[in-house]
Amino acid sequence: MTITTKPVEYKDGKTTCIGYLAWDESFGDPKPCVLINHAWGGRDGFAEDKAIQMAALGYVGFALDNYGDGALPESVDDKMALMGPLKEDRTKLLKRLKAGYKAAAALDMVDETHMAAMGFCFGGLCTLDMARAGIDLKAAVSFHGLLDAPDGHKPKKIKSKVLIAHGWDDPMVPPAQVVAVGEELAKSKCDWQLHAYGQTSHAFMVPEANNKSLGLQFNADSERRAWTATLELLNEVFGMHGVNV
Repeated sequence: MTITTKPVEYKDGKTTCIGYLAWDESFGDPKPCVLINHAWGGRDGFAEDKAIQMAALGYVGFALDNYGDGALPESVDDKMALMGPLKEDRTKLLKRLKAGYKAAAALDMVDETHMAAMGFCFGGLCTLDMARAGIDLKAAVSFHGLLDAPDGHKPKKIKSKVLIAHGWDDPMVPPAQVVAVGEELAKSKCDWQLHAYGQTSHAFMVPEANNKSLGLQFNADSERRAWTATLELLNEVFGMHGVNV
């Protein structure tokens, strides 16, 4: 196994985005690609590590830069200043997401017919918006994601298989929003599943999360269960890739 990583620049209009690519050079043929949508802290080490994990599984990992310019805000105020406008302008956000998707699909080592996406917190919302928009993803996974649909959104057929991994005690996503996204996905007639973990708050996938005042808390059991479900889904949608049947 020879995992290689490198930054990849792509454009959304005049904005330069800097993605993070990870792949195993020992594989000669194009492989399925998993896009990583970062949380409110930007395309950080956590997102990059997930891309590397995808490469170690034999896929291509590509962490998107949804803020642009490789921005890595540190304070809560700075994070909100970058995330807030994109969350409010979902048309602008979708345009940024499509730019990242197209950049990944054009890479030589990627089989553009076999792509998936996962995201964390704000990145979960990004991933669900990609699925909602009908982007051609085999799977879309949201971890402790924001679940509200864009204003005026009318559920339509979703191509992706959707997995939502949610902490039931997440203060950012109350139970009413969980029910609402379930109803939305049911109307979309897609293959979907929603795992709600008890005694689990926001950011439960992030080992460093430990800020109870913001409701951010790592949970090892929920992290393990959510990751297991994700790997099972990826194996389901990619398991026969390259096999003539």
